[in-house]
Amino acid sequence: MHKMTKARRADGKATRKRILQTAGELIAVNGFAGTPNKMVAAKAGADMASINYHFGNRNGLYQAVLVEAHRRIIDRADIERIASSKLPARDKLRTLIEFFVASGSGSDRWPVIVLFRELLAPGPHIEVLRDVEVVPKLLLVLPILGEITSLPPDDPALWSCLPCVGAPCLALLLVGRHLPFSEIMLDLSREELVEHLHTFAVGGLEAVGDRYRQKLIKRAETGPDYSALD
Repeated sequence: MHKMTKARRADGKATRKRILQTAGELIAVNGFAGTPNKMVAAKAGADMASINYHFGNRNGLYQAVLVEAHRRIIDRADIERIASSKLPARDKLRTLIEFFVASGSGSDRWPVIVLFRELLAPGPHIEVLRDVEVVPKLLLVLPILGEITSLPPDDPALWSCLPCVGAPCLALLLVGRHLPFSEIMLDLSREELVEHLHTFAVGGLEAVGDRYRQKLIKRAETGPDYSALD
């Protein structure tokens, strides 16, 4: 009886994984609106009852695809491991960039395409992606950027650094090897590409940090501003 239960669980996990993979591939091509559950079930070799069992409904399946897509690019466990390591902040950032570059070199491109489709025309499902994957990961990355810039965690300028660091990496994932300039850019080795993106990111972060320190020095020289109290 115990062996039968384990076999059923394994089969259920395999079915869920197959449905999720198939849905991601189809949504990347057709978009969410053009990918009904019947299409997913037919290609995945599953029935509608399996989709409803594992994902609840069509919206639940799409939300699971978004979450899985984000995990495929970089998993939260990987970020936690990097963030908690004893590496210097700059080396932590380099390791994060290495994960992005490695994701871009893979043959399975549907996670990137699905995410960009949602980001270009966001709907209510993006809230699940934000709450489950994006925000928790950003909160782990933020202290790394704070260490490089010396900005306090509540400074809006530090939060502004997050998209500035991540956008070039995400753009690279989307471009892949399918646009003219990528033939030049991606002619670099993986190590060279990581070094390029890391240098670009650290340069910007250090500039932000320098500006922050200059403001502190200026404030110390001029003293507090009481004009707002008059």
